[in-house]
Amino acid sequence: MNKKVIIALVAVAVVGAAVAGGAVWFMSSKGGDEHAAETKDGKDAKKKPAKKEEKKSELPPKYLTVDKVVVMLKHEPNDTVTHYLSADLVVATDAKREKETKENLPMLRSVAVKTLSNLPMASARVMTIDQFAAELNKAFDHEFEEEGREKPFDEVMIGKLIVE
Repeated sequence: MNKKVIIALVAVAVVGAAVAGGAVWFMSSKGGDEHAAETKDGKDAKKKPAKKEEKKSELPPKYLTVDKVVVMLKHEPNDTVTHYLSADLVVATDAKREKETKENLPMLRSVAVKTLSNLPMASARVMTIDQFAAELNKAFDHEFEEEGREKPFDEVMIGKLIVE
C-alpha cells in the first residue's frame, strides 16, 4: 500500500510540474489572451528591447592591466627622503576595441608615469583612489585629443596603489 501511495504522489508531482512548465511556455510564447490582443506594433516594440539586450551581451566589458607602474614622487624643498608610488592600472574597454587598446598599453604606461611622477608627495599622500583615477583619465583624454585619435577604452581604474 505504501508503494502505491508514493507512486501516486510522484505521478501527481510530475503531472503538476508538466502543467506548470506548459503554462510558463504558453504565457512566454505568442499564446494567451493578452498576447492575442496585441497589435503588430506592440509585437515589434517587444522585439526591439530584446535586440538591444542582445547587443549588450555581444560586447561584454574587457579589462586589461598595466602592472607595476612605479614612479618617484617630487621632493618637497626640505625633504631628504625619497618617496615612491606604485600602481597597477586596469583599463576598461570592449571586445571591439580590445586589440587597439592592447596596442596602446605601452603609451598608456608612459602617460601614467609622466602624470604620476609630477605629483608631489604632499598631494599624493592625501589623494583618494578616485582622485588618482580622475587625474589619469584626464591625462589620457588629453593625450588622445592631442594626437587627434579616439580613445580605445572607456576608463582607467586603479587596481592597486602604494604610496611610500
